[in-house]
Amino acid sequence: MKNNVQFIQGNKACVLGALDAGMMFFGGYPITPSTELAEVSAVELPKVGGKFIQMEDEIAGIAAVIGASLAGSKAMTATSGPGFSLKQENIGFAMMAEVPLVIVNVQRGGPSTGLPTSPSQGDMMQAKWGTHGDHPVIALTPNSVQESYYMMIRAFNLAEKYRTPVMFMTDEVIGHMREKIVIPEKETLDIYDRKKPTSKENYLPYEIKNNSFVPDMASYGEGYRFHVTGLAHDETGFPSNDTDNAKRLMDRLMNKISHNLDDIIDYEEFMIDDAEHIIISYGSTSRSVRSAVEQLREENVKVGLFRLKTVWPFPEERVLELSKKAKSITVAEMNLGQMVLETERVIKNNSKLLFCGKGNGEFITPEEIINTLKEVL
Repeated sequence: MKNNVQFIQGNKACVLGALDAGMMFFGGYPITPSTELAEVSAVELPKVGGKFIQMEDEIAGIAAVIGASLAGSKAMTATSGPGFSLKQENIGFAMMAEVPLVIVNVQRGGPSTGLPTSPSQGDMMQAKWGTHGDHPVIALTPNSVQESYYMMIRAFNLAEKYRTPVMFMTDEVIGHMREKIVIPEKETLDIYDRKKPTSKENYLPYEIKNNSFVPDMASYGEGYRFHVTGLAHDETGFPSNDTDNAKRLMDRLMNKISHNLDDIIDYEEFMIDDAEHIIISYGSTSRSVRSAVEQLREENVKVGLFRLKTVWPFPEERVLELSKKAKSITVAEMNLGQMVLETERVIKNNSKLLFCGKGNGEFITPEEIINTLKEVL
């Protein structure tokens, strides 16, 4: 059978990837520039027996998704800056209750209602710290329409594997651009489904077995009796104020991510091997960086691109290693300084740190990146 070739928007590619990953429920509320995800889901989900619902607001949208996931469906919501802010409380609930789901944030200019139709990458720190308390975060960021498809499948796989919300941090450029995309036969895809318990007898919803940090997950309506709460809880799922229990719970929530970094973290290196100057970027901005690298290489400048595909957890081990060899590291992103701060934390004074950023809704050009780098050339 032949692959399916289409010429489509990034937002549509996200939905097609979600469907091939097994998404059966979408709950959300329309907001520019993410609305196409809801529109396409509304059309496509009924064709496969899935459910689409537009709720009364962004808060209710993610609440519905949490409920659908607890009932056994792979579930997703999509939004942009203001809606992402509204979803934070329920994101925290899903973190604590260990509810797998995917949250797409098609980033636009902010703060507040900001620049609804303009691109931005200003929500990267919000993805990490938007909800209160200590918790692990997985956040992915694509830089093409094709990657939006494949990375969405990966987002669902990670959510199901580690029982956690996964942030999908795209932006207006990637969401609205159209490119050729090849959709493979579904049988060729690696799809991960949540691990379910095998016995109802003495079932504990947060019991850890076989040295795993991730408990098996029963679904509502399958005959298992269990309790779900955003409060600190023990293995029964019921609230517990015991400080030793709280420590065990928090350690496990963190460890299920920190002990699996090799499985979760992903990045791309372009012309890095001999690079004396490295540019770190992600999402649509990394396309400009790649062009800048190619232009500078023609001028015999040894420069390379380190592209974040997993933003959180941050690939600090590799970034630290690169910083010990490079004369300079430049961070290019469409904000006024977010991932550059994380880079600074990691590399310390190993190499000179430069920043190329914008927060006015304009795309960063290759020329602007080259001009930034000329400070050290």
